[in-house]
Amino acid sequence: MHTHNQSEKRIGWVVLLNIIIVIAEYVGGLISGSLALLSDAGHNFSDVLSLLVSYFGEKFSHKKATKKHSFGFKRVEIVAAFINAISLCVIAIIIIIEAIQRIGLNQDISLSVMLPVAIIGLFGNILSVVLLSKGKDKNLNMKSAYLHLAYDAVSSVAVIIAAIIIALTHLIIIDLIISVIIALMMLWSGLVILKQAFHIFMQGVPDGIDFQCVQDDILSINGVASIHDLHIWSVNSEDIFLSCHACLDKTESGSQINKIIGSVNEVLEKKYGIVHSAIQFENIGLCEEKNACCSK
Repeated sequence: MHTHNQSEKRIGWVVLLNIIIVIAEYVGGLISGSLALLSDAGHNFSDVLSLLVSYFGEKFSHKKATKKHSFGFKRVEIVAAFINAISLCVIAIIIIIEAIQRIGLNQDISLSVMLPVAIIGLFGNILSVVLLSKGKDKNLNMKSAYLHLAYDAVSSVAVIIAAIIIALTHLIIIDLIISVIIALMMLWSGLVILKQAFHIFMQGVPDGIDFQCVQDDILSINGVASIHDLHIWSVNSEDIFLSCHACLDKTESGSQINKIIGSVNEVLEKKYGIVHSAIQFENIGLCEEKNACCSK
């Protein structure tokens, strides 16, 4: 619980920091006339929204299970990741459309405003990335929030480079090119998170787990003759669940079945990190009789 509270506090500080960045970049973008700076402000604004979603996602996903919600609220993490990813994609498309509409227009850009504001944004983004770096590998929700901020740091660097190039060459088109590059990065990261979240929603086999290998390992346990109805899925990006029917090669005593269960669970936990398993053991004769419990 202490770890979860620390995650929530870090997100809270990052939200406050990004609100300041959004205001600075938006005002700076309007004054300077830089679409790249406005794009970065838009990206940061999406960060504020995604971080708020992440904050509530973290808070609700760790609520205890109830009789109505036996898995608890673990899927809130995935819902939050979905919202974050969609917001990235939408803002990216808006930026690309705006860049296309500005092609051919003569617009002055104030580099004396654009460059300092972009540098402020960069330092703010770097600090945000550092604050969230500890939790980025723990769940998809935190990963999506971290990616928002990481790409913001990259986009701030891009804006700074654009300002320098414009100062040296006076090619205003560079501002539009950088804007589109930032938008494409946002779109790509959003689609990656959407793909991962959708896979979890569809109860797909978690990444890094080979279905056939799990099946072979269970069958290798002494006493297990066959298995069927094997399902491996996750409700969020951390907890992996498994259920199956296992037929015993002979009638076993209760104590022997417990040993087999222990052996199966040991393999699942040590090799695959699966600690939530539900295995129904059956006499092989029951399966041969095409009993309802054995149907796929």
